[in-house]
Amino acid sequence: MKRTLNIDTVEHAGEEVLIKGWVRLRRDHGKLIFLDIRDRSGILQVVVNPQVSENAYKLASELKPEYVVKIKGLVKKRPESAVNKDLETGIVELEAQEVSIVSKAKTLPFDMGAQDLNLELPTLLDHRSLSLRHPKQQAIFEVQAALLEGFRKAATEIDCREIVVPTIVRGSTEGGAELLEVGYYTHKAFLSQSPQLYKQMMVGVFERVWTIAKAYRAEPSVTTRHLSETTQLDCEIGFIEFEELLDMLEYVAFAMIGHAEKKCSHIISQFTKEKVLYGKVPRITLQQAQEIIKKEFGRDQTREKDLSPQDEVDVCQWAKKQHKSDFVTVTHFPAIAKPFYTMPDPKNPTLSLSYDLLFRGVEVLSGSQRVHDYEMLLESIKNRELNPDDFRMYLMAFEYGMPPEGGFSFGLERVTMKLLKLANIRQASLFPRDMERIDERLSL
Repeated sequence: MKRTLNIDTVEHAGEEVLIKGWVRLRRDHGKLIFLDIRDRSGILQVVVNPQVSENAYKLASELKPEYVVKIKGLVKKRPESAVNKDLETGIVELEAQEVSIVSKAKTLPFDMGAQDLNLELPTLLDHRSLSLRHPKQQAIFEVQAALLEGFRKAATEIDCREIVVPTIVRGSTEGGAELLEVGYYTHKAFLSQSPQLYKQMMVGVFERVWTIAKAYRAEPSVTTRHLSETTQLDCEIGFIEFEELLDMLEYVAFAMIGHAEKKCSHIISQFTKEKVLYGKVPRITLQQAQEIIKKEFGRDQTREKDLSPQDEVDVCQWAKKQHKSDFVTVTHFPAIAKPFYTMPDPKNPTLSLSYDLLFRGVEVLSGSQRVHDYEMLLESIKNRELNPDDFRMYLMAFEYGMPPEGGFSFGLERVTMKLLKLANIRQASLFPRDMERIDERLSL
């Protein structure tokens, strides 16, 4: 018999089907055994009655959580009073006729049957290959998959071409010291901080490109919002000016998050009842943001070159109250604080045509209009005491003609964290890397 997915049993009431999956939970009630069986489509309740099949009942009596099973049975509609509205399959159940054990499982180190997996974060991560099987943990990455799908869809809609870029590089993308070094045969190489230089080069090929790439930073800190390895969702666009870039990034952000909300509304509601506010996004300069912080929150940050984590929280609180928006676009950061490829503001060269998108109190995107003139770019590299020879391939693209261009980059884990209102970014990474962990905790 051909396998039927759990979700499809609702269309086969009164029919015999074969399901395959994992035992999530077993409950014994009198002479009946109830099983919650998990497969890729969801959870289905199975009833094992010895009066229907003594052999099935005997085998079901041996089952424990995470056993892999095959069950053949009759799909029955549940009585109205027994419908489980929390399950997509809650209007039916399977009456078992045959039970087969495909694979046994050891006794779990924690209770997978609870609605929430209430474990300390280190324990959750130490048992990651198991904890991810819990429906609440799995749900996080269902939403993340929808965010990725939404980004791909939005990037394609603005006519970007997908590219794949390297993660092993010769040197720093941004001139910083936060590089992870790797041995590369007899040479020294590094893990890329960003797909930035490659996506800019590809503007000269396809004009508009997008990529999903890993980025690595050796940040010597452990916070709730930083990882050593992140997933970046990038767009780079040719023949475009500053205000158009702001339009583009806000369009992609709305489309990506809106897609996930629409596709996963039932999942997101398990984490937060607050809908994302899509009011007109306020666009404010860094100076204006600091003035808002000083006026509304009584903190003088006007001498700072960037927003602190608390500043980002405060500015988003202001935007939510004043503009009914969970988003704020902050622009014109000091040129000296931005990478060499960032275009200075022609009206005030001490500032840059750069921007961050804040979402629910955290920066989830950064970007800028880029320097596209070869001589200007070469001068910017030298002014930052970088060696132009380290950027020969990159500079070649600009030496042979590059249009006005710019782009932006989302941090996938941060968007996931804020959409679901998770407390720690590690919860939004399948297998998080930081200075304390590569799968297992490191000895420091």
